[in-house]
Amino acid sequence: MKIYLNEMVFYGHHGVHPEERKLGQRFIVNFCYETNSENDKNIRHIEDTIDYTKVYAIIKDVLENEEFMLLENCTNKILDSVMENFPGIIRAVVKIKKPSVPIRGTLHSIEVEMERNR
Repeated sequence: MKIYLNEMVFYGHHGVHPEERKLGQRFIVNFCYETNSENDKNIRHIEDTIDYTKVYAIIKDVLENEEFMLLENCTNKILDSVMENFPGIIRAVVKIKKPSVPIRGTLHSIEVEMERNR
């Protein structure tokens, strides 16, 4: 089974430039995790599955309470934290979009995507 948490919006202080870390900005996160399909047929209660509200809480904590120079570090931290807390997840993908990019030129956003498998 795959579960998707789509377009979560957080305010964080991440970036190479000091102004980005001082002022902060919005980040849009998509997260997908996969569980062993053998166990799916036995799901009857929330205790039988991975509670996506708890996954959300971990992502929120990392984005809003930690500071990263690079989104690559942030995506790694999210994947490490979620996989550590939920051994039932066999695969996870996180994508972080940064809509406000401090470069000269036309650019709508940047995204960093990482995947982790057990």
